[in-house]
Amino acid sequence: MPYCWEKSGWGDNDFTFSTVADSHSGSKAMKVTLTRRADGDRKALITESATCAPVVTAGKQYDLGLWYKTTTPDAAITLFRHDTTAGWQYWTDLKTLDMAAGWTQASVRTPAVPAGTDRITWGVSVYGTGSATTDDYTMEQVADPIPPATCTGTTDECANGRWDVLPTQNPVRSMHSVVLNNGKVLLIAGSGNSEENFDAGTFTSAVYDPVKGTYKVIPTPKDMFCSGHVQLADGRVLVMSGNKAFPVAGGHGYEGYKDSYIFDPVTETYSKTNDLNDGHWYPSATELGNGDVISFGGLREDSTGSVTAERWSAAQQQWLPFTQVNQTWSYWGLYPSMILMQDGRLFYSGSHVFGNGTPGTGSAIYDYDANTVTAIPGLQDKDERDQSASVLLPPAQDQKVLTIGGGNIDSNPEANRLTDIIDLKAANPAYTVGPQIPQGTVDLGTGKVAETGNQGKMYVSAVLLPDGKVLETGGGLHNRANPVFEASMFDPATSTFDPVAADPEARGYHSSAFLLPDGRVMATGDNPGNGTWNHNVSIYTPPYLLKGNRPTITSVIDNEWVYGDTQRITVDRPIVKAELIRPAAVTHSSDPNQRFVDLPLSVDGNNVDLNVTSNPNMAPPGWYMLFAVDANGVPSVAKWVHLQGPAALAMDAASAHVHSFADSLEGTVTKGGKKRTSQKVSTTISGCDRHYGTINVCVPTVFPDGVKKTTAARCAWLKTNDYGRLKVNGKDDPLGLDPNRDGLACGAKDLKRR
Repeated sequence: MPYCWEKSGWGDNDFTFSTVADSHSGSKAMKVTLTRRADGDRKALITESATCAPVVTAGKQYDLGLWYKTTTPDAAITLFRHDTTAGWQYWTDLKTLDMAAGWTQASVRTPAVPAGTDRITWGVSVYGTGSATTDDYTMEQVADPIPPATCTGTTDECANGRWDVLPTQNPVRSMHSVVLNNGKVLLIAGSGNSEENFDAGTFTSAVYDPVKGTYKVIPTPKDMFCSGHVQLADGRVLVMSGNKAFPVAGGHGYEGYKDSYIFDPVTETYSKTNDLNDGHWYPSATELGNGDVISFGGLREDSTGSVTAERWSAAQQQWLPFTQVNQTWSYWGLYPSMILMQDGRLFYSGSHVFGNGTPGTGSAIYDYDANTVTAIPGLQDKDERDQSASVLLPPAQDQKVLTIGGGNIDSNPEANRLTDIIDLKAANPAYTVGPQIPQGTVDLGTGKVAETGNQGKMYVSAVLLPDGKVLETGGGLHNRANPVFEASMFDPATSTFDPVAADPEARGYHSSAFLLPDGRVMATGDNPGNGTWNHNVSIYTPPYLLKGNRPTITSVIDNEWVYGDTQRITVDRPIVKAELIRPAAVTHSSDPNQRFVDLPLSVDGNNVDLNVTSNPNMAPPGWYMLFAVDANGVPSVAKWVHLQGPAALAMDAASAHVHSFADSLEGTVTKGGKKRTSQKVSTTISGCDRHYGTINVCVPTVFPDGVKKTTAARCAWLKTNDYGRLKVNGKDDPLGLDPNRDGLACGAKDLKRR
């Protein structure tokens, strides 16, 4: 190898490194050849040493250049960085090289160098059979193109942003929000958690147009209240399961049906698909790298927990038969947050809805192909992460996940301030403690007061923003009660929160917040325990939209993109980064498909070439919002681009380049267990009867097995489980807890009468 260059790589492959006389300049060039590949890559890199590796400055960007020839489409410019604390580690793949028989120049701009980085190395990796010959490497620091920032709001607004409550209310009780590929928003209500609507067969959705500020109510075929949903590769929305029945006093709890539907943004209509194999009220929904969708959890048609995994086939456009889907017979809970990793495995973050987390550590990596579940350690208080939020942090290439807040509707403690961060690129990843959520004010029933002690929030919304930060907003201190008014920005680069303006509207149970294509954030809904609904809609204008003029993407040469492509855009002034952000499909604090994918730049004046990842697991196929961002963090209005899926991938025989990571897991491994029908669930999960106690108390509609249907037996169970004094709300007493009708359940006279 030449001086200051080293051989590198991983995996099962046959390879050679050589210096050849066929150079671009001088007398020698480097050549890396793969003659057989099962997995992995080989690469020539600048030597990882203080003598050879170039010094860099945190926050700066660098233009990297080289001349190359390739006989394979599977070659990429790869970067490593030296962290002053953690040492050398893989950073990112910047650019896929087009095949070239003759000498060809390639250039690419790095992202801003992360904090704590003092040196980098880089080179070309080959991950398919063939060769790459390289010569004449260059590296230059980019001058800071900082335009003057001019505050266009008040001083406070320019620091903390601004919330505006729209004059027109949301016409439906929407608890599901999906940003469509035409910029409109699908708001799904179904019955809206209203038994009156359910009994009347009144099921609704609406399409909101943020540009016109108008709503269109859409006929909705079934009660999609608490369904699952995900955008398919073609931009349509797959909606799975929903509410088959509300709880019946002394009988069943909530039930999930097997029906599934597709919403078409063009016709704004629903059409039915084939049925799921099981009922799933509150299911997960994660798109895979080939466009398939995998789903877990929820409640079955008999109110028990579903242990059936479901898989939607993009090729067949249907749910696969039960026999064609790998099964672990695991019960993942309700809305388990299942995030696609860069190698196709799924990371269960520990965020879920209702009650306790899954047994064990509360977090896991699921390998569908091997059908194994490996426990991941470190999640704090796993049984108090009910309706916490989890998000794959920007950029997706870093493979870091943040969890925020949470509570527990069973034990109903004060919601917490906990956050946890995990680096899935580590060999044996584990959660580490993150900074606590900033505190705001809470309404305890007598008006807003400052939060104290460890008071935090559940019902958290987390939104990826185009400047690379995360907005967390909304929440409540207890189950369907005590709204918390607080919002802050999390910066992945520094792992810190910065408090910003809070939404003036209560946003607890059944609320959603999500990014609009113009860079603002929309927040909807709130459904406290008294059954009411907040129809007011709030819009957050982040500080980056109050810094003067924003950059404009003046043209996109092609909005149909293929993995590994270089795509050219033009901008009206210098930008420092561009990214794809997947449009929201959010409900109950959960959007596991939300992701921010960095697009490394090659810059020539106002022409910018964007280097698209070659890995579909990094950016699953579908429509994305493309943002260009200047040095002040000010984003353009998004352009819509379509990242193509399986058809495009089929042209490339080699698999996408994936670095070896999370490959030394030490947690307990569970393989597909014994076949079973379902999982018993807590009665508080299957249904609560709101006729008794305060709005944050959940008296079970269905008591546990063994509790007789008598006043004495039910009251004894309630006393044992510390339900305390229970006032009867209204005149109805469906569970027979107040036979003397004095308005107090389980009083001394009630127990004497039965």
